[in-house]
Amino acid sequence: MPRIERTPKRRVNLLRRQGIAEVDWTDATLLRKFVSDRGKIRSRRVTGLTPRQQRQVATAIKNAREMALLPYPSQGR
Repeated sequence: MPRIERTPKRRVNLLRRQGIAEVDWTDATLLRKFVSDRGKIRSRRVTGLTPRQQRQVATAIKNAREMALLPYPSQGR
């Protein structure tokens, strides 16, 4: 039986689809899509963002955490 190779599914770039050029830390509803349920920032592999967009999102999430709009990562165990 021949082995079937699966091609990985391309992630959709959420920012490009919504037409967002600059990420703002005040938009908590958008930023929540890039944070896991435990409060961790999702990786580029998961989000499908470009490196520049990922840096913008990470900085915006960190600023939003400082302003208490988003949670900090919860402790494991």
